[in-house]
Amino acid sequence: MSDDAQILVLDDDPAIRTLVRRCLEPGGFRVEAATDGADLRRLLGSRPIDLVILDLNLRGEDGLDHLKALRAERDLPVIILTGRGEPIDRATGLELGADDYVAKPFEPRELLARVRTVLRRTGRRASPSRIVAIGPWKLDLDARSLLAGDGAQVALTSAQFAILSVLATHPNRVLTRDQILDLADQGAKEPFDRSIDAHIVQLRRKIERDPRQPEFIKTVYGAGYIFRAG
Repeated sequence: MSDDAQILVLDDDPAIRTLVRRCLEPGGFRVEAATDGADLRRLLGSRPIDLVILDLNLRGEDGLDHLKALRAERDLPVIILTGRGEPIDRATGLELGADDYVAKPFEPRELLARVRTVLRRTGRRASPSRIVAIGPWKLDLDARSLLAGDGAQVALTSAQFAILSVLATHPNRVLTRDQILDLADQGAKEPFDRSIDAHIVQLRRKIERDPRQPEFIKTVYGAGYIFRAG
């Protein structure tokens, strides 16, 4: 999914950086993380970025200064994500040109929705490839459906769709069982049985020509699973 919008998050809290990544990557976005202003400038200069998520309360730095610099130098959408939830902070951030403001603690699905909304509103790429090809299958991430080559819908449980979505949006990367379940929990509409191996067996029966010799969902013994789009 190399076409997907690239998000850069600046936050000096590693737990927040991880949470933002787990929130956005299953939604089809690529996420880069910066820990300070120098890191932010380095990443902005080394790759195309479509949106910046910016913390205000950084150790030894003021996020508002970074917002001013971004507005002076680049035409990039910015979402402020911060624990500084006072109305004056929100007003100041928006007056300086932020496109949206999300207070911590935040609901992951709300952040994902706000990122998509800002990207649409500003004319940036909003995760353009929302259909993932899996050999002859088409996984529609927005419609939450799996389509066969003839257009027929393949029945998936909520858990199966969530797990397949995680695997399909992290191709060629070994994911442990815990990583798959953590990421799947962000996208699932309801709780599900956490027996990952059983769900993988069922998915293979539905998408693999030979479930005993899978082409798409491969086991990496002692590590987890890796997804090959085929």
